[in-house]
Amino acid sequence: MTQSHRWCAVLITIVLGSVLCSCVSSRPQQQFAMSFLPAPVPVAIEAEQPSQISDLYQHSMPNLALKTLPQIDWPTEVDSRIVRADRRFDAGKKLYQRGDLDGARREFNLAIDALLSAPENVPNRQKLERKLDQLVDAIYRYDREGLGSGEKQDAVVFDKSPIDSILEMTFPIDPNMKPKVLEEIHATVSQLPLEVNDPVLSYIHFFSSERGHKTLVAGLRRAGRYRPLIQRILDEEGVPQELIFLAQAESGFMPRAVSCKQAEGMWQFVLFRGREYGLMQSPQTDDRLDPEKATRAAARHLRDLYNHFGDWYLAMAGYNCGPGCVDKAIQRTGFADFWELSSRNALPKQTMNYVPAILALTIMAKNPRDYGLENLDLDQPIEYDTVDLKSPTNLALIADAADHPVSEVRDLNPALLKPVAPAGYQLHIPKGTSNAVLAALENVPAERRASWRMHRVERGETLAQIAKEFRTPATSIAQANNSLAEAPEAGDLLIIPAAYNPDAPARHATSKKAAAHSARTRRSSQKTVASRRVSDRVLHHRASAKTLKTASVRTAPATD
Repeated sequence: MTQSHRWCAVLITIVLGSVLCSCVSSRPQQQFAMSFLPAPVPVAIEAEQPSQISDLYQHSMPNLALKTLPQIDWPTEVDSRIVRADRRFDAGKKLYQRGDLDGARREFNLAIDALLSAPENVPNRQKLERKLDQLVDAIYRYDREGLGSGEKQDAVVFDKSPIDSILEMTFPIDPNMKPKVLEEIHATVSQLPLEVNDPVLSYIHFFSSERGHKTLVAGLRRAGRYRPLIQRILDEEGVPQELIFLAQAESGFMPRAVSCKQAEGMWQFVLFRGREYGLMQSPQTDDRLDPEKATRAAARHLRDLYNHFGDWYLAMAGYNCGPGCVDKAIQRTGFADFWELSSRNALPKQTMNYVPAILALTIMAKNPRDYGLENLDLDQPIEYDTVDLKSPTNLALIADAADHPVSEVRDLNPALLKPVAPAGYQLHIPKGTSNAVLAALENVPAERRASWRMHRVERGETLAQIAKEFRTPATSIAQANNSLAEAPEAGDLLIIPAAYNPDAPARHATSKKAAAHSARTRRSSQKTVASRRVSDRVLHHRASAKTLKTASVRTAPATD
């Protein structure tokens, strides 16, 4: 390498070293120099158009932007309030069962408070009010069992049949209604022949009025309890499904309805006609009040009437006034036509109104949108287990074992006229409690089930306290429970050798009045007229709970 080449190499090394050093330390100087330069002028840069090649993959990859997310159904305010109320009520039930009555009362207060505090204009307020009625009634059950509402346990509560007042009245006719009803009939599928005339229109007009609509809606809601059972039986007996509306007209689907003519039950059988179709009576039971047995008997009776007359209108008329009455009307006039018999006043007035009322109910129920009957909050279908009783059994013992109020057991068995069910009776009990009930019955001697009780020991309870409450010696309780030596613990289930005393008040209490009082008073000054209407109805439930429940109490009817 020549001398000149050496100098060139050294020069290159020095230049490279200076460049590397400037890369490390040039930022401060660069920033310092840039601070004296004018601000850069923004330059508009056109976005590059996508290449046509990208279109080749356009359909091979998912386009997430175009995908529609699933719609989420958020709960409404009414639904949220109902959920909160149910949670509070369930919490109150648990406290009640543990003997914490103050805690139960507090939770029941909060349950009703969740509904009463809803705004006046909340959507779907009808559903909220319906839930409020159900909740107040449920709390009253515990009140009736506990604090002693004064209701005698042997009393059988009967409901007034709506048919007595409705079929004796005459209603106006809206002539503008007929074209609409004719159009509805032409679009309605019905196994029962439907016809429109002035009598039918008059009842459609009545059931569209404020009073009639209230009666109609109450029956349709209550029908939710029994509709599956009734539809099944009508189908099995081969009669039109629309005959379910006979029960609507006869009783409003109340199993213990009674008429002024002493017809009883959901299908309003008199004694002799009920016995003709297997509905028997005894001092303890009346099969006319059993929804399933009475529905079966009604379907068979209607089928027999149709086979006799060959016409469903005459069959329904015969159901109301008796086949003999219809036969005599046909013989007197020579007409086997319901409308002709009515025009000649050959039938009782109630019967002449009976068939049009049922046709009106059928037409309206099958066209709910036209009559404000859509989206009704129907009662839930009644569900129960069934146990065969081998000996007379006190319903209070069943309620103890099932851990449900005795009133609930009685409501599941409307055909029972006494608080002791006879041997051989098929008793309905709350759904899911059959194992507990059967296990409890096995521990009670058969000859003692009519009087003995069971008791779940509460926190802090002593054997002496339990004995005093049931008015039986503590030694008897100890002997009935395998000579109980140690003090019972909370949660223990004891057999109580009690003497049956129908006049003794029930054990526990949670007042319906206390359940809603605090919520009502806290908001009374803030409620609007519509909101006060809900509160006032609850107050009416509370203040006259005993009156509402016992207004139609009468002793069990004579059955002979």
